Amino acid sequence: MRTVSTVEELRAIVGEPHKLVKEKVSPTLAPIHRDWLARSPLGFVATTDADGNIDVSPKGDPPGFVHVIDDSTIAIPERPGNKRVDGYLNVLQRPRAGTLFVVPGRGDTLRINGAATVVADADYFDAMMVAGKRPILALQIAIEEVFFHCAKAFLRSDTWKPDTWRPDALPSVAQMVKAMDAGLSLAELEERFSEESMRTELY
Repeated sequence: MRTVSTVEELRAIVGEPHKLVKEKVSPTLAPIHRDWLARSPLGFVATTDADGNIDVSPKGDPPGFVHVIDDSTIAIPERPGNKRVDGYLNVLQRPRAGTLFVVPGRGDTLRINGAATVVADADYFDAMMVAGKRPILALQIAIEEVFFHCAKAFLRSDTWKPDTWRPDALPSVAQMVKAMDAGLSLAELEERFSEESMRTELY
């Protein structure tokens, strides 16, 4: 195995980015960034703890779920979940976050990085209500970098082509949990992790 250990070695393999790529990063939201967030129903939040352990968590709601406080600040609502709150625990130790937001059918994505704060309540929580429920928390991000990422990964993977989807080729959630020796019967797990059961606990 041949590894890469210097910037010079890395650049010799991948080359230098185009000037347009270097200059696409902004410290604040432009109207096009706001427009993207207004149409995005899904994002991913990356965090690390004080020891450098990494977590990436999906966040999703109806399109426009990310609340834009101003051109330098966004807030991502937290809904009821499995209560692990790995990302929030990380932010309490190292208040940084990297995010990526997708729009179904589009290969490009929007990335926002910055300083993160766990918020228990704020006036803007009312603007993030869904089904009459306010979020239980929010991750507020003071933007340092915002930029669009090219579509090549989604094009290579055919992510948005339904004829390539094979969800039934994998075990059910209950079967996967059972494989980890959950101590419950498969029937109990199937009931617990059914889509109908999860939909009753979304908000």
